[in-house]
Amino acid sequence: MFSCKTQKAPEPPDAEKIPEELVNYDHTRIDNYYWMRLSDEQKNADTPDVQTQKVLDYLNAENEYTDQVLADIQVLADSLFEEIKGRIKEDDESVPYLDNGYYYYDRYIEGKEYPLYYRKKGTLAAKEELLLDVNKIAEGKDYCSVSGLSVSPDNKIMAYGTDFVSRRRYTIHFMNLETGEMLPDVIENTTGRVTWAADSKTCFYTGKDYETLRAESIMRHKLGSASDNDVLVYFEDDEEFTCGIGKTQSEKYLVIFSNQTLTTEARILEADNPEGEFRIFAPREVNHEYSIDHINDKFFIRTNTDDATNFKLMVAPEKNYSRDNWTDFIPHRDDVLLQGYTLFNDYLAVSERINALNNIRIFDFKTGEDYYIDFGEEVYSSWISVNEEPDSEVLRYAYTSLTTPNSTFDYNMKTKVKELLKETEVLGDFSKDNYESKRLWATADDGTKVPISLVCRKGFEQNGESPLLLYGYGSYGASTDPSFNSSVLSLLDRGFAYAIAHIRGGSEMGRQWYESGKLLNKMNTFTDFNDCAEFLIAEKYTSPDRLFARGGSAGGLLIGSVINLQPELYKGVVAAVPFVDVVTTMLDPTIPLTTFEWDEWGDPREKVYYDYMLSYSPYDQVKEQDYPNILVTTGLWDSQVQYWEPAKWVAKLRDMKTDDNLLVFKTNMTAGHGGASGRFERLKIVALQYAFMLDLAGIKK
Repeated sequence: MFSCKTQKAPEPPDAEKIPEELVNYDHTRIDNYYWMRLSDEQKNADTPDVQTQKVLDYLNAENEYTDQVLADIQVLADSLFEEIKGRIKEDDESVPYLDNGYYYYDRYIEGKEYPLYYRKKGTLAAKEELLLDVNKIAEGKDYCSVSGLSVSPDNKIMAYGTDFVSRRRYTIHFMNLETGEMLPDVIENTTGRVTWAADSKTCFYTGKDYETLRAESIMRHKLGSASDNDVLVYFEDDEEFTCGIGKTQSEKYLVIFSNQTLTTEARILEADNPEGEFRIFAPREVNHEYSIDHINDKFFIRTNTDDATNFKLMVAPEKNYSRDNWTDFIPHRDDVLLQGYTLFNDYLAVSERINALNNIRIFDFKTGEDYYIDFGEEVYSSWISVNEEPDSEVLRYAYTSLTTPNSTFDYNMKTKVKELLKETEVLGDFSKDNYESKRLWATADDGTKVPISLVCRKGFEQNGESPLLLYGYGSYGASTDPSFNSSVLSLLDRGFAYAIAHIRGGSEMGRQWYESGKLLNKMNTFTDFNDCAEFLIAEKYTSPDRLFARGGSAGGLLIGSVINLQPELYKGVVAAVPFVDVVTTMLDPTIPLTTFEWDEWGDPREKVYYDYMLSYSPYDQVKEQDYPNILVTTGLWDSQVQYWEPAKWVAKLRDMKTDDNLLVFKTNMTAGHGGASGRFERLKIVALQYAFMLDLAGIKK
């Protein structure tokens, strides 16, 4: 244990209790820490008011307490940081991809936190052209995110977005690539990306509601004009929807998409007619989700129409794309989730999930042949990468596994020959031959088989005495695929095993896997995770005094729920930016992300959902019982999970828990949901989390 336990331990902050009555359906909840909420205006004020100062003082006191309590492991954390950083090749470059006559790539250089973006015209032997050095943009900034780099069709103008707060309100800038000069056009409060019309003078972007951060409007901008003159092209009236804009693979059509969890609607317009009227592709219908793309006078539609739960691919003629003219290209299958696709003039590449693994399927339009790419490992992840040239016969895809670093391949769809272009270099004495991975299956209480991906160093003893970190997410239908993480080697090389619980709420086993872990089935997500933990203990991969768990965001909700249900299973847990105050957040439509998440968690303005989410909401279900050791992290500027959720949760846990285990809380005062923005800076919190677990496992170096 931490050596500070043998000394006089510092006293944790004592959060003041100011009871706030929250009444719904004649049910009253008392929230003693409701006062911790601050608005963006309060956080942004030059001179904090009394309330703001009180909250900031509390968060700073928690940070000071955490620093004191964890002081004895800071040397280990610092060592781990250098170790993890030392595996990363500081001078590194991405694999170039071809787009509209130019090869694009990015590069990191030694000692720098941010990338530099480049291009070469026509051939990789051409002169290198620096597009953007994010390190210069980040100078003097506590936080810097640059996104959405987009070059005009005539290759002369580049747009990009900047966020210096981590609130995901991006400002769009434009650069003349021929002169290197910045244009006067500046557009604030956007998602950070533009979509160009064919004329290279007109672009479209997505505007945000300043308070809720909902992407709600599509605007048209003409280069050289003030943003005040931008034209509203589309406004999404339904507060449960967000919207965005893109372009088809053929680049013939602009596509506005509106979507929420259960419903999609698309609008199209020819890219060479930017001032024309967008027209609806298929009107929105509840429970109908679809996406579209275009090539060779045809629209391809990924859709769940006609009870295609796992989606199917349909095709429609360009000149008459009404629903009556949609025909099956890839029919629906009960055991295969159709995740996405990429169109070429002569080929189609499809991403399919079969038995919790990603597969890539190739269709040859000319011959009618179709087949799968063989990957040759038991546990892996693959995905279709950047493919901007529709006339190519080469597919760019990525591959990784728990033992194989991220790899980039070019696959010739005509000759069926694949070429490894790059495998991410891991510095030091790493060899993939020193590690092994496997697929395990736990049985949930209801008999459902839940997959687990596990990796360990060869020679790992399955005797119940080894430490193990179990990771999970299980929300939004997002699948947690087994991929390589060089940071995890620091645990594996010290005797840990690392496992991923592919619990319900993701889509690992198909769309029904998601449906059975959301809304009124959400409890399955949490019990699946605990069932996986019990399985790993029963199979002697670990034991309760050696088992650790980690999750972030909705995975933090998972961690909060599983330790309320079965705290005795875990020695320690890490909850990163945890979504733990479910009921209060989902009742407040002014909080960012709330309205279009009602189809994920339920709308608590309906009593059946209020009662159900109350039954698992980690903050509401904190009780007088022993809890494991807990490390909680957050960011003051988090736009997805507001900082006050973990702050309130920690205060309540500290007040009610009956043990002497550690409870520490770290707030990054200058970052948001993703933590620090630099490629190395963000590793410091990872190192601290690992040091926290290693020390609890009795591993001191």
